[in-house]
Amino acid sequence: MDRRSFFGSSLGALVLWQQAPSQPPAAADADPLRIPEAAGRSRLPVAELDNSEVIKKIETQLRCTCGCNLDIFTCRTTDFTCTYSPALHLEIVGLYQTGLTPEQVIAAFVEKYGEQSLMAPPAEGFNLAGYLVPGLAVLAAGTLLGVVLLRRGRQAAVALAEGGAAAMAVPPSAASPDEMERLKKALTEVAD
Repeated sequence: MDRRSFFGSSLGALVLWQQAPSQPPAAADADPLRIPEAAGRSRLPVAELDNSEVIKKIETQLRCTCGCNLDIFTCRTTDFTCTYSPALHLEIVGLYQTGLTPEQVIAAFVEKYGEQSLMAPPAEGFNLAGYLVPGLAVLAAGTLLGVVLLRRGRQAAVALAEGGAAAMAVPPSAASPDEMERLKKALTEVAD
């Protein structure tokens, strides 16, 4: 057997091996379109509280712990690969079904996961700096820029009043009379 026939028969055996079914097909389950697990991780059926406005409001105030920096509601309704947000959602629904108010559910999450579970920290204590410092910095920078521009405007006005206009004037042209005549002729041609 030469090399060419050896590689040809090896390739043919490989193709036949790849096409051979690994398991005999079962009746209706052989069709992958009828197997929901073939499409990915299965989801629980939608319950009444899953789309409740109260639950949505709670979930939009709490951060998902998967690291995506989205709130729980957005993460569970847009990132279908996340396994954290559905579990957090079930935890929220469970707490709400025990009779806790939305504020108590949020407080329970803060107690369990810490303040980083909130989408926005409460405006108290040191957190106030995060709310006030950026606005004060923009206000201070705007004030400083305004003062600098007003000072420069006044300096320019004083320089013009003290005779700076002569220094700022354009020097007279040093063109010869022939050049001036050609320039006038060119301008009249362009204008026509």
